[in-house]
Amino acid sequence: MAKDTPFELNNVVEMKKPHPCGENKWKIIRMGADIRIKCLGCEHSVMMPRSQFQKRLKKVLE
Repeated sequence: MAKDTPFELNNVVEMKKPHPCGENKWKIIRMGADIRIKCLGCEHSVMMPRSQFQKRLKKVLE
């Protein structure tokens, strides 16, 4: 896997749009061709293609 990505497994990231629960912080719990992130507010997880994740990513917090 290329190391040009600014995020790694277990990083906390901020997305451009908040989750419907109101939280905007997500934890990366799976990486590969798809990225699975978990909302830190309600524990809901979402899987999306890496390209879509990179478009929606605002910044890496931790």
